[in-house]
Amino acid sequence: MNASINYDRCGSINTCKVNLFNNVIQSIRTYQTNQFDLRLRFNNDIEIITQSVLCSFSILSATSDSNAERCSNSKKYDLFETSIEELQNGLEKNHFTSVDLVKTYIARIEEVNFKGPKLRAVLEISPTALQAANESDILRQKGIVRSRLHGIPILLKDNIATRHEDGMNTTAGSYALVGSIPPSDATVVKKLREAGAIILGKTTLSEWANFRSESMTNGWTGRNGQATSAFYPQGDACGSSTGSGIAMSIGLAAGTLGTETDGSIICPSDRNNVVGIKPTVGLTSRNLVIPISHNQDTVGPMCRSVADAAAILSIIAGRDTADNYTFLQSAIVPDYTQHLKKDGLNGARIGVMRNFFLDPKFSEYPEYIAAEFNKTVEEIFKPLGAEIIDSADLDTVEQIMNLTNELTVLLHDFKHGINSYLSQLTSIPTNVTNLQDLIDYNFNHSSQELPPKRDDQNVFLLAQNTTNLSDPSYITALNLTKSLGGNLGIDATLKKYNLDALITLSVAYATSPAAIAGYPMITVPLGFLPNTTEVTTTNETFPFELPIWPAPNFPFGISFIGTAYSEAKLIELAYSYEQATLNRKKSKPFNEAIPKTQLSDVVCQT
Repeated sequence: MNASINYDRCGSINTCKVNLFNNVIQSIRTYQTNQFDLRLRFNNDIEIITQSVLCSFSILSATSDSNAERCSNSKKYDLFETSIEELQNGLEKNHFTSVDLVKTYIARIEEVNFKGPKLRAVLEISPTALQAANESDILRQKGIVRSRLHGIPILLKDNIATRHEDGMNTTAGSYALVGSIPPSDATVVKKLREAGAIILGKTTLSEWANFRSESMTNGWTGRNGQATSAFYPQGDACGSSTGSGIAMSIGLAAGTLGTETDGSIICPSDRNNVVGIKPTVGLTSRNLVIPISHNQDTVGPMCRSVADAAAILSIIAGRDTADNYTFLQSAIVPDYTQHLKKDGLNGARIGVMRNFFLDPKFSEYPEYIAAEFNKTVEEIFKPLGAEIIDSADLDTVEQIMNLTNELTVLLHDFKHGINSYLSQLTSIPTNVTNLQDLIDYNFNHSSQELPPKRDDQNVFLLAQNTTNLSDPSYITALNLTKSLGGNLGIDATLKKYNLDALITLSVAYATSPAAIAGYPMITVPLGFLPNTTEVTTTNETFPFELPIWPAPNFPFGISFIGTAYSEAKLIELAYSYEQATLNRKKSKPFNEAIPKTQLSDVVCQT
């Protein structure tokens, strides 16, 4: 990137010009638009941005607090763990600014993303993030704080559209959509901006949300290569919201958004020691989110704590005229933070859904995980006053495991949904306008999109061979899956045992009932695999080596499942469990994967 900037033009604090910053942003935007490989060039880009901001926005340091006081106060915050509430308190007390926060997170990303362990969690940084942070700080100085997310940096999975003015791409990890222009922000992004949140950038995902091929690795994209875990070198961080999980595990932002069709929030949250909320389908808008299935897709928060996830969910939930599914919810969006109750498990009736992780037909996972689950039921849930019904299995499990029904639905939905999404874009430089074009693009650019060992797009081909949403086979499969997961599955089990919720491990097929029913699911950290865990590097299902899992120190979680729109109750239960255990804090990623830059490194230099 070439940007000719004369920093001496800034002069004093009072004469710093914002147009200098805008020139930087335009340079980056031009670079991102014109270059085919859009991988971040942190060494050059960050230096230019940082230097310009030091000039253009240093006026924010001229506050009632002395620089020495701000420096001292900023040392209290460790971004590996600091909560959204704590960050908001720090902003209110002027211990640091939103500009400071953004600069610090960018530096933290720089340390581990393409340097050091090369985790590749973040795909792009927003060229306008610092500008937005400055605007946030100015509003705060005027006494305007829009919400508990005001000035808080958030990362988005790269299938959630952002407006062209931000200079970022929305590609689902594929070169096929580089430079494409959506008509606006996705609705959930609009809600975040209206709440004062700062859109920091885009995270890596499993390309096309793991729906291009059955032989894709979790966290691999043509654009960004292979994202890996911070808990074990070259570890499998799961997908498809891979980068969001990795980013949150080491504090690369205050919060992230992921998406789920079946397991894509729950699994990467489970593997990365974070909290993931997969909301009821229709609680959060899918407008301008690159789709798989309008019947199963949902957008949800992935954060370090239930409290942080509840705060974000309260902002992004709600009705949207662009997504008619959202009108099945109440017109009033709950404040989910009001359901953070330490005694939430007291008196609750909890059913243990065991058949998804104990039956060898369904999963092959380390026995240690099941043992820890059993231990926590006895030593945590019961002492906290929960009434445990064990087991409370779904009568429809065997039928749900007939994946052809769900796959039939997803294949039809994807063809319809992706063609609709592409038709909404105002510009597509690669000229892909439908699914067949995407298939052709991949074949014609095979060195980037179909490299050796990742040269398959069989799911795309299967989807292209479907007919339409009037196909009798599709309608039959859709009705069957919804019923098996919903009224005959989760709902029937909750009613049969008079339960508030179900609990299970956050593994394998355990996500499928809630996925096909469109019901909510929350995962919370449970434990870590022991040092004696045998490292596994291959899987006979695939023709090549996978990122590593299982392996020592890998996290795993426990999940809470309920009926439609039961998020408030699930948050009560999950928070109560979380606060009683604080399992997240019982281990950390390997040392090289933890960024060392802290707020004090930025604040104390200004």
